[in-house]
Amino acid sequence: MTDRNVHRAPVPVGDVVPGDPPVPITVWPVPAPQEGETMSNAMGVRLVHNLTHPCDLIIDLAEGPQLARAVIAAHRRSHLQAARPVAWGREAATLIVTGWPVADACPVEFFLRCRARLAPGGCVAVLLPHGNVTLPVDVVVAAKRAGLAYLQHIVAADRPPRRGQQAQLAIHTDVLILTRSAMATGHADG
Repeated sequence: MTDRNVHRAPVPVGDVVPGDPPVPITVWPVPAPQEGETMSNAMGVRLVHNLTHPCDLIIDLAEGPQLARAVIAAHRRSHLQAARPVAWGREAATLIVTGWPVADACPVEFFLRCRARLAPGGCVAVLLPHGNVTLPVDVVVAAKRAGLAYLQHIVAADRPPRRGQQAQLAIHTDVLILTRSAMATGHADG
């Protein structure tokens, strides 16, 4: 028997960011970075393990040694470029990790360069200090102009929410995950 009453899917609330399509939000319970650094050791480990596979290349544009430690521990390969953002190598990377803002670079030109260095299916992880509500929008607009799509929003918090308790998260970092957009070229990259 076929149900002739068509039921629409519920409108998502609370855990997506408006986008095209809406962007999921994920909470990672990781410690805050030390002063002058982009991320904590736990954040580096989560990025490497969640966004790459063994033998994948990672371009590290972050301040501090945390991502490099995670890359070494996970037996990945990397171009560690925090000191020299001019030479990213020639091989396509599965993951590019950067803090924001990027010094001495136009945001759209920076993201064009990231897009050119991404392997098919690769991601750019942009780590932002939490608190400035316009900064993520500015990053997404610049990335979109460069042909990158907004894939996921990760919030890093010191205190994870506990079941049955109402508590506010101590959010310290927003991580915007960007990927190649099929819309920029009119066809899927791959």
